[in-house]
Amino acid sequence: MTSLTTFYLSGITGKEVFDADGEAIGRIRDLLISNAFSGTGDSNQQRVIGIRLKVRKDIRYYSFDTFRVVKAREMISVTCSGLIELSEETVNNGLLLVENMLDRQIVDLNGRKLVRVNDVRFVTLPAGTFAVAVDIGIEGLLRRLGISIPIKRFLSLFNIRIPAKFILWDDVQAIDFSNRNIKLSKSYAKLHMLHPSDLADILEDLGKKTSPHVFSALDEEKAADVLEELEPHAQIHIIESLPVPKVADVLEKMPADEVACILDEIEDEKAELLLKEMDSESSQEVRELLEYPDNSAGGLMTTDVLSFSPLLTVDEVIRELRIKKPEPSELYSLFVTERNEELIGTFDLRDLVVADPETIIRNIMKTEPVSLFDYQRIDDIAELISKYNLLAVPVVDKRNQLQGMVVVDDVIEDLISRRRTNKR
Repeated sequence: MTSLTTFYLSGITGKEVFDADGEAIGRIRDLLISNAFSGTGDSNQQRVIGIRLKVRKDIRYYSFDTFRVVKAREMISVTCSGLIELSEETVNNGLLLVENMLDRQIVDLNGRKLVRVNDVRFVTLPAGTFAVAVDIGIEGLLRRLGISIPIKRFLSLFNIRIPAKFILWDDVQAIDFSNRNIKLSKSYAKLHMLHPSDLADILEDLGKKTSPHVFSALDEEKAADVLEELEPHAQIHIIESLPVPKVADVLEKMPADEVACILDEIEDEKAELLLKEMDSESSQEVRELLEYPDNSAGGLMTTDVLSFSPLLTVDEVIRELRIKKPEPSELYSLFVTERNEELIGTFDLRDLVVADPETIIRNIMKTEPVSLFDYQRIDDIAELISKYNLLAVPVVDKRNQLQGMVVVDDVIEDLISRRRTNKR
């Protein structure tokens, strides 16, 4: 095969295949691609390796290497020079496109959204036949119905064109492998390129059956970030759909306050099972937060805070930060505590950057910091943050011992959540 030929899956499905003598062999039911979404960047992932034929009353799988697709004046013919049957392992490790792609939802990695596949476009090169794009437009649907050409001719009389909507194969991630014998972590490798909030939106748009399959394919770190971004109803569905050990491993990677918020929304019995499955340190942090009332600063605070001795130098603090590699929100405010965890001051990154490396923290900290009591009502927090233009407020107990901090992000989320609830 030396000439370049382009064709569509809809144009080849149902076609009769003929041998060299012009005798009919069978009808095409599907095309098979090998390791189509393993995420390694190898173009052979897009190569058609097999064909599914209906031979009399039987369904058989053959190598595509001996098949030739010829297109002349929009008419397609398929011939075969010899039949080479595929092994069951090859079929199981591949992806049948009609069965798993047509009319299925996929992720448009470039557009970061779910779309539906109407057709698949192929190109035949000297190296083989490859899937190059998926058609998500109206034209693909009309082509499937066999009325694309007459409709386009009619619309051309009025200078109207049907816009083409294709997604290049490299920007495609198939998502519904629930009925296929494929390793999920390998099949969904491309999803790791998406931002957690984009992935969360996609999971929320998926059906209840598919979303847990996709979520369980993510590594624990990515899954934890995505779970944080999901709406409460979606979080509960994921947690109730997956095994307790799997969920517990993900929860251990999340901030304790986020875990407490999630567990507060599910049944007590399930929450207790998850807490017992988590490691003791993470579990204890969450249990302490769950003891606070929902409308208190303690119930909203995060325990992931950075506190330092007043006797450390600026250089020592910076070195410690480099080792810990904290999350951005942990750097909103840095705290100074005595040995008994009593809060005595705060400072920020700017204070560190402009100070001499040998300066001790006591000399750059702000004394008598604005703070909240752990049982103080949430209603007071927004006013306090607005008044003092703070990104985070330390939370202390009655003995002024640092318990955590409330960050502005969580305050905004809480206010938005309560506003939505009130509207309902």
